[in-house]
Amino acid sequence: MMGRTGRLRNEIAEYLENNGQSNTSQILEHINKRFRWGATMNQVGNLLARDSRFEKLGITEGTTMAGFRERVCIWALVAN
Repeated sequence: MMGRTGRLRNEIAEYLENNGQSNTSQILEHINKRFRWGATMNQVGNLLARDSRFEKLGITEGTTMAGFRERVCIWALVAN
C-alpha cells in the first residue's frame, strides 16, 4: 500500500519524464488538477527537495498574473 506522498512523488516523476524540466508552479498546477485533494506549494517543494530522483537546476524570477514577483525553482529528473 502506497501513502499519499508516494503517489505524489511518482506523479511528479512521471510529469517530469513526459514534460522535461518544469518549475515548481507548473508541477503544483499539474498535481492540483490530477488529484482531488491537491497539495500546497510547501508540500511540493519539500517533496522535490528531498527525493533523490529530482534535481534542482536553478531559480527563475517572474511575475504572477496578479502582478506579484515570485521566485520559483526549475526541476528535472536526475540523469541516470
